[in-house]
Amino acid sequence: MTEHLTPEQIASFEHDGYLIVPSAIDRDIIERLLEIAHSDPELEADSKYNQNYDDEGIDTRLVYRGGFSEDAYSAVGKSEWLVQPAANLWNDSVCHFYHLNTQKNPNTGGWQYHQDYGYHYREFLYPDFLSVMVALDPATKENGCLKVLKGSNHLGRLEHRQSGSQLIADEARVAFAVDAFEEVHCELAPGDALFFHGNILHASNANLSDTSRWAMIYAYVAAGNTCVLEEPPADLSDPIEPLSAGEVRHTVEAHAASMTAT
Repeated sequence: MTEHLTPEQIASFEHDGYLIVPSAIDRDIIERLLEIAHSDPELEADSKYNQNYDDEGIDTRLVYRGGFSEDAYSAVGKSEWLVQPAANLWNDSVCHFYHLNTQKNPNTGGWQYHQDYGYHYREFLYPDFLSVMVALDPATKENGCLKVLKGSNHLGRLEHRQSGSQLIADEARVAFAVDAFEEVHCELAPGDALFFHGNILHASNANLSDTSRWAMIYAYVAAGNTCVLEEPPADLSDPIEPLSAGEVRHTVEAHAASMTAT
């Protein structure tokens, strides 16, 4: 478990556009979170399939939630395990925007190459937008782990267009980028955290294996980033006061107990 990043980790992120922190979240929390997610009726009710393609493809299953609530998923997103490293990377406080529960079961789809700032340029002046993927299951090349074009964060924001349910980066530019940058498959063990820059090109292949790849993705914004809208998005939090490990455990167990009671 790492809370504060080293200067070497920060330099690696700035150069490559991504950083994998092994065992960022305690394994017992991950096991409990996955157990909750698999049996959570609210999560099941909120699960939707995205068609991340123009013509034919395999749908992608996920849950989008704006803002925090008093549940296990939010507790991890507010934890010192994620918030402190994000603050290190920006040298700034951290605001939460939204989080995703990605349910990449066998025979579900992936994402085409895009940048997260391609989505959120309309809201924020700077690409100080950070996503953190926390693996709940092992993420492997075979089950469609996230892949990045290493260093492509230095390209700046590319134009994006709609492709089904998602936005994709300009295909001609992506073709040049695939030739110019190393494509890295970010394989993760449960509890590992992948921090990736708002401008890095990333994608994932469909899961054609027989193993599931569930994960949480938390979207954070640097507190000093300027919102270009007349009013900040309603789901954008104030700077986060990180929760300790004990506070996270308390909320996770309370969530599990509430499900057992019902």
